[in-house]
Amino acid sequence: MTKRVVLIGHPVAHSLSGAMQQAAFDELGIDARYELWDRTPMALGEAIIEIRSEDFLGANVTIPHKERVVPMVDRLTEEASATGAVNTITRDGRRLVGHNTDVPGFKVALDRLVGKQKMPKQAVVLGAGGGARAVVYGLITEGFQRVIVFNRHLHRAEGLVKHFGRSAAHMELRAMPWHESIIEAEVAKAKVLVNATSIGLAGDVSPVPAEVLHGELLVLDVIYSRTRLLRDAAAVGAATADGELMLLHQGAAAFTLWTGQPAPLELMQGKLAEARAGGLRSAEGEPTGSPAEAPAGSAVE
Repeated sequence: MTKRVVLIGHPVAHSLSGAMQQAAFDELGIDARYELWDRTPMALGEAIIEIRSEDFLGANVTIPHKERVVPMVDRLTEEASATGAVNTITRDGRRLVGHNTDVPGFKVALDRLVGKQKMPKQAVVLGAGGGARAVVYGLITEGFQRVIVFNRHLHRAEGLVKHFGRSAAHMELRAMPWHESIIEAEVAKAKVLVNATSIGLAGDVSPVPAEVLHGELLVLDVIYSRTRLLRDAAAVGAATADGELMLLHQGAAAFTLWTGQPAPLELMQGKLAEARAGGLRSAEGEPTGSPAEAPAGSAVE
């Protein structure tokens, strides 16, 4: 019987995960089909009930459901519990286990960006959604000492900071209002800047003015594209990376959880490149609420 794996989000038509995961199943001779399920928040509960059946290996979860799905599963792994967000679900009989593979995906991307130099200690994170939670938890566990979170809706950033109160007790983790002057002051003091919003996914816009950036920065945009932010950062001599490695490695980790087999990374990366060449773009960011910056299709993997 062909097994099923689904991506649950709203919307999902933009997804890069389908081609990547289906190619991996086919390469390893696994009889499984990857499906895209566009489900509104109201329909999320029914979708989670459905994947409890024996037809399913599990699921991916994307915005706006990563936090909503947490109370709907039976058990959380350490990283899912710590972040309060789930992006991958596996089945244990009829019980569902929630995982967060965004965390190891982000760590791979961060390590590659930092390279051989010593891991920095100060960072600025833009966004406060499920993807941003994985980023912040990754920074906490990498030993960062000061992380400032900005979000268009300050209460979302404050909620993120409160969630990590215990695990971030050893460091300074703060939410600040999204004002250009405050962002500029904090970016000037930071070594790492992560964009975990969807700003730049649609249209040639950046979450921060080019003048805010400096050459000592390491800039990671979780959008899988050469965004305006990354081009502006490179222009002042900053090191940059897009969301390719985070997307690839979170997907590879999910594949292994479903199948118990190592993921064919090179093949999956090639499929992502093909999708990129075809014009698809993806982000692991927080919707901005601005139609100009976050249209339908700007959801995440």
